[in-house]
Amino acid sequence: MKVTKDDTEVIESTELEEVSPMAWRLLRVAAGYEQREVERQVDDIMQAHLSMLENGTRGLSISRRSLIFDLYTTELDDEQVNAIINNF
Repeated sequence: MKVTKDDTEVIESTELEEVSPMAWRLLRVAAGYEQREVERQVDDIMQAHLSMLENGTRGLSISRRSLIFDLYTTELDDEQVNAIINNF
């Protein structure tokens, strides 16, 4: 996944640890998922995990964040992902 800061600079990989709680929520909503649906789509993820990630009260492992990020970004184009991550 390439995330661009502008038309010329490309970041090869997203630092999932640096994605804000608000950006996680917006990625989910933009991808068209409710928390319960993500829970059904991703093994070993519970709604409580997503709530904590989106509220900033607790982080998930990088492997779990990566699974969730992959799920969301399959529904969004690079421009949408870029806008959400860089602005929120």
